[in-house]
Amino acid sequence: MFESRKLSEDVHIRLLRTNDAAALSAAYLRNREYLAPWEPVRPEEYYTEAWQAADMVNRLAATEAGQGFPFGLFAGDVLVGRFNLTGIVRGPFQSAGLGYWVDKQYAGRGLASAAVKVLVETARDELGLHRIEAGTLLHNIGSQRVLLKAGFEQIGLAPEYLKIAGTWQDHNLYQTILHDQDA
Repeated sequence: MFESRKLSEDVHIRLLRTNDAAALSAAYLRNREYLAPWEPVRPEEYYTEAWQAADMVNRLAATEAGQGFPFGLFAGDVLVGRFNLTGIVRGPFQSAGLGYWVDKQYAGRGLASAAVKVLVETARDELGLHRIEAGTLLHNIGSQRVLLKAGFEQIGLAPEYLKIAGTWQDHNLYQTILHDQDA
């Protein structure tokens, strides 16, 4: 389904595989402090290759079932970002959630914006989805810019939406509609 796509001269995005566990572990370890303000508190096991391998097995089972798609951003063989289409609901909803992060060494280069645009196109053209939603912490201006550049619009505020960095935090909610209303 999804072919690897080049986002810049040296970075591409592709579906993650079971053998990416070591790259995932290394990326999370390298970015642990950088990501801490934006993510849930993680158990120590989360940063191990074994935990990442087990998680990838579950995520790829969800991919087989059409319920989610894990993507990696790679500079050569080094994982420098993670993007997930999750919670895909079919029927009359045809919707998914989007989550992502980019390595501290690659942030600010437009890679997140390029990757989100590719995933929006994929969700529309290959998955046949109608809508993608995403949430950001109120102070995550960079992520909000990424979503707005990719055609998302803010649709609300969710108080105490997710427990991030150990605290229930408010989030701005965004969505993009992928098809014309009459389609």
